[in-house]
Amino acid sequence: MIEQLKGADTRRLYHQIADQLRDLIRQGHYDIGSRLPPERELAQQLGVSRPSVREALIALEIAGCVEVRMGAGIYVRGSGEVAETAGLGESPLELMQARVVLEGGLMPQACARATPEGLAAVRAAVDDMRDAIAAGRSALDADRRFHQAVAALAGNSVVERLVGELFNGRYSPMSLQLSALADTHQNWEDALREHERVLLALEANDPLAAQAAMRAHLFNAQDRWAGNRLKG
Repeated sequence: MIEQLKGADTRRLYHQIADQLRDLIRQGHYDIGSRLPPERELAQQLGVSRPSVREALIALEIAGCVEVRMGAGIYVRGSGEVAETAGLGESPLELMQARVVLEGGLMPQACARATPEGLAAVRAAVDDMRDAIAAGRSALDADRRFHQAVAALAGNSVVERLVGELFNGRYSPMSLQLSALADTHQNWEDALREHERVLLALEANDPLAAQAAMRAHLFNAQDRWAGNRLKG
């Protein structure tokens, strides 16, 4: 019923998976109200990773094709007579992988070029994030300013711009849907502690510790986004 994806298809992987599943729903292979196979099984049949299947299922949820029932699985709602998946943005997984490469890679240069003023901007963003969390407000703006301030330490305007553009991927429909349940108070507290570790390493002028702290933060953020929401 499900065919493995063709390597020649240049669309984003989650688009390919979502469109194939949508076609199967339209063709009646999955009835309205029926439960889709578990994520693990779909990944094996398609020959892709589970995170890619997870992204495809989230795309279908946004499109109105499926309904995610926590602890029960993913159920068919319809074929989703709305815009195709192309308008949902980049793969959040690939965006985060790119951020690991870029933001992790710039940390040695950030340590080498850090100024008291630049470090003060990073600390201000951490303080604002702490205040927002304590007040129950969204900390996303402070989160963005933290990553931009860290990038600014490297003294490269192109790198700083790219960091901002990659972070803006968090505002895409795909990323917002992923964040809907991930933006809990506990998860923001965890992110704050990770930011503090990055700041401490920068202030200690320890490039290896700063790089490790930033990469750990971004990998943890990816895990918080995906979580166990769609796992089966």
